[in-house]
Amino acid sequence: MSDGKSGLQLRSLLKNSGELELSLVDVPTLEPADDEVVVRVEATPINPSDLGLLIGPADMSTAKVSGTAEAPVVTAKMPDAAMRMMAARLDQSMPVGNEGAGVVIRTGSSDAAKALMGKTVSMIGGAMYTQYRTIKVRDVMELPEGTTPADGASWFVNPLTALGMTETMRRENHKALVHTAAASNLGQMLNKICIKDGIGLVNIVRSKEQADILHKIGAKYVVDSTSATFMDDLTDALVETGATIAFDAIGGGKLASQILTAMEMAANKTAKEYSRYGSNVYKQVYIYGSLDNRPTELSRAFGFTWGVGGWLLTPFLQKIGPAEIARLRQRVASELKTTFASHYTKVVSLQEALQIDNIAVYNKRSTGEKFLINPNKG
Repeated sequence: MSDGKSGLQLRSLLKNSGELELSLVDVPTLEPADDEVVVRVEATPINPSDLGLLIGPADMSTAKVSGTAEAPVVTAKMPDAAMRMMAARLDQSMPVGNEGAGVVIRTGSSDAAKALMGKTVSMIGGAMYTQYRTIKVRDVMELPEGTTPADGASWFVNPLTALGMTETMRRENHKALVHTAAASNLGQMLNKICIKDGIGLVNIVRSKEQADILHKIGAKYVVDSTSATFMDDLTDALVETGATIAFDAIGGGKLASQILTAMEMAANKTAKEYSRYGSNVYKQVYIYGSLDNRPTELSRAFGFTWGVGGWLLTPFLQKIGPAEIARLRQRVASELKTTFASHYTKVVSLQEALQIDNIAVYNKRSTGEKFLINPNKG
C-alpha cells in the first residue's frame, strides 16, 4: 500500500488535432488544509454524466491502445462536428469522476476534519478516478457503520436526481410522474422512492426484460415504447395515476412528444367540457439526459398548456438551498442499502477501465451494465 503522497489519476485530453487521449498520470496528493481530508478512493461509479467528460461523442471504433499494462494510453478520433462544441476544453488534461467513496487517511487540523480520521466516507466534487483525493469536509458524508465504499460510491448523483424528481413534482403542483429509460439504476431507485412515499409513477421501458426488472421490485405501471399498443397503454396509465410531469433520459426523437400527446388524451378523457385550444391541464416534460442525440421532435397534438425544458441536478440543488439539500442527503444516508442501493456488473482498476473491451461495454450505457472503478484495486 502506498503512503498516499502521490497516486494515479485518470485523465481525458482532447487535442486540437481532433484526437481524444485517455491516460493515467501520477499526481502528488495535496496536503489537506484545516477543513480538508485526504481520502484513499476505493469505489467510484461510471455514470453517464462521467462518460460525457471521459469519452463524449468520440468515435470509439477508431480507438487504439498504446503504453504499458501499468500505464495504458487510449486514443480515438473526435468527429469534426463535435470539435466545435468542445472548443473550451481543447488541450486541457481533465480529471474525471463526479462521486466516489473511500477511507480517510489524513486530515487537516479542524475538529470536523479530525473526527473523520479512519472513517469510510462518500464524496462529491469531481476528479474521483484517482487513488487519493484531497477534499473539503463539507463535500464528504460519513457512511453509516457497516457500509462499504462500494455501498456508498453512488450516493449522490442518482439518489439526489431521483429525489430531485419527486421534489420538483411536488414543488410544481403535479401529483404523479412519468420516467423514461426507467429500468436504469436511477429508475429503480425512483420506483422504490415512489412506492415508499405513495407516489404514482409511470415507467417507460424499451423491452420485456426491462419491464421484468421493474415488476420484480413492485412497479405498478410499466409500458413498453416498442409495443404496438404503446400510446393506448401510456394513456391508460396516465388516466389512472394523473401524472402530468415527465423526466426523460432519452432526449432525442419523438418520445417527449408522445408523452405530451398521451397526457393530453388522458386529460380529455376526464374533462368536463370541450375546448378547441386543448385541455387546460398543464403538462411538463423535463429532458435530463441524452441517450438519443438526435433532435427532439414535437408534433403539436397536445393543445397549448405544456412545457418542455431541461433539468439538471446541480441547478436544482442551488435553487432549494443548503437546509433542503441536508434533508435529502440525510435520507440517502439512512436508506443507502435499501431504496438507494446500486448494482454493479463489474469492478475494475484504473488500468482495466482503459481496456478497449471494457470501454465498449460501459460506453454503451445499457441498462443493467454499470461499472465501478476501484482505483486502489489489487
